[in-house]
Amino acid sequence: MKSNLVAPTFATALIFLSSQVSHALDEPLSPPNVLLIMTDDQGFGDIRSHNNPDISTPVLDRLASDGARFERFFVSPVCAPTRASLLTGRYSLRTGVHGVTRAAETMRADEVTIAEIFKANGYTTGIFGKWHNGAHYPHHPNGKGFDEFIGFCAGHWNNYFDTTLEHNGRPIRTQGYITDVLTDYAIRFIHKNQSKPWFCYIPYNAPHSPWQVPRSFYRKYKKNGLDDKTACAYAMVENIDWNIGRIVDVLQRKNISRNTIVLFLTDNGPNSTRYNANMKGRKGSVHEGGVRVPFFIKWPGKIKPKSVIQPIAAHIDLLPTLVALTGVKPIKTKPLDGISFAPLLRGVTRNSKWPDRHIFSFRLGSNPFQGAVRTQKWRAVRYNKHIGWELYNMIEDPNQKKNVAKANPNIVKKLAKSYESQVEKVTSAGFAPIPTEVGHEARPTVELHGHEAHLQPTKGRGISYNGRSGWANDWITNWTDPKAYPQWPIKVVKSGKYKVTIRYICAEENTGAKLQVQVANQKLDTTIIRAHNPRPIHSPDLITRKEVYEKVWATQSIGTVELETVTTHVRIKALSLTGKRAPDIKSITLTKIK
Repeated sequence: MKSNLVAPTFATALIFLSSQVSHALDEPLSPPNVLLIMTDDQGFGDIRSHNNPDISTPVLDRLASDGARFERFFVSPVCAPTRASLLTGRYSLRTGVHGVTRAAETMRADEVTIAEIFKANGYTTGIFGKWHNGAHYPHHPNGKGFDEFIGFCAGHWNNYFDTTLEHNGRPIRTQGYITDVLTDYAIRFIHKNQSKPWFCYIPYNAPHSPWQVPRSFYRKYKKNGLDDKTACAYAMVENIDWNIGRIVDVLQRKNISRNTIVLFLTDNGPNSTRYNANMKGRKGSVHEGGVRVPFFIKWPGKIKPKSVIQPIAAHIDLLPTLVALTGVKPIKTKPLDGISFAPLLRGVTRNSKWPDRHIFSFRLGSNPFQGAVRTQKWRAVRYNKHIGWELYNMIEDPNQKKNVAKANPNIVKKLAKSYESQVEKVTSAGFAPIPTEVGHEARPTVELHGHEAHLQPTKGRGISYNGRSGWANDWITNWTDPKAYPQWPIKVVKSGKYKVTIRYICAEENTGAKLQVQVANQKLDTTIIRAHNPRPIHSPDLITRKEVYEKVWATQSIGTVELETVTTHVRIKALSLTGKRAPDIKSITLTKIK
């Protein structure tokens, strides 16, 4: 099925959209607010109104009923790519985002986000939750259009109760459950800015693991006989639902509900094996169950309640759609992959045929051949380079029980060609590691975390991450070979003097180890004299976690270096070991002091 929609440039998209929307939705008396809510690892089936009798989501069910519910809305298979596409209107691979750790989640600095568009149009912008598109300025939320950021930049957080979050680059201690806390800050943002237009993005980190939730929510689902993981996931979702209800109540009490567009979606399929509307696949999969998610949009008086949208749509469509709905003026951006679905909100499918299109799913990593093409009727999937393409008729076989590739070779050939052509386009800029920028006045201190390091082991041994795959919050350990070392790519954007410190853990028998920090042509030697080997911080997990635990780390000052503007690496070398291993390294920090 050939798509007769092309990825428009931003300008051409707006010309088309404005002509459609002006006849569809009344012009707002004042610029409408935008409340964009996204949850982490909540699947399509984790909604009561999606035929799941085991979960309670009354607020989300009402949101779907009060506005438009999209039946076939697609995102990326994992977290960071979805976020990059949502923010830019472009497939994440174009933006540099192709993974979830070691800066593979970092969006290139020249990408333009929806927050930057709204900010340029006089909106106050805030984000409350998980960013996961770059931890360091200018890739940080404050560098990508957000006036206020409270949350964390990594792929997940270690503890959800009484934790430390970031507020515009500074740590803040919080009290209570993280979803409640993030909601508190979002409500405070709405109160503060109620007299002017605002864009509020709430990317909740639940129900992503670790499995932590107030026990009052959890006990309810355990009493219903669910397994521990499903009970915890549903409890986390119900807590989210309750918190969204708090925000909706504020909009109504402040009498700004009618001038606020509310959107809800999730970032990928479910993170455990649980009800998912009988679809094939879950989080990480390019099958339907890994990328089809809930999507609801409400705008009282503008979007007809109980609207059900059948045509396919995706995360890349949100930026052009919101630009069209709010009527903000465009700013220059890179060509978009998304199109506005604003015409669908006025029921265009009842009057004329909505053109078909190709929506692509990509999953790079150990197997670069994972991908899929979705049309209104077909899903073509290739997830193993040795198997070839599969094809499913999603109208007749929505659960992907029957591979009909052999019976439809021409369709397979056409969709495979479309996919390969798209891959070539979205990967044309390559994926060279994006260096962390050092020396910005807005962020004089840059902490390079252990999970961001590229490890240089000898013959695959001699150094490793503590956890699996070096996910967020991980550290460097098992450093037994002095020839192995960690390194971080950096770009010094302003010359000057920088103070260098490390955070470490060292057992008594390993004290006396000599380390050397290398930055460009500068070298600093230090000896770890003080032992520091604490137990992990207690975490209120309901289920054994796969992520690393938190620890309290020792800090040691290494000295200062004079740096010119340069793109280089920071390396830590083990000059000599005491005992069998070097200290564990949590991070190395560069602070501009002159």
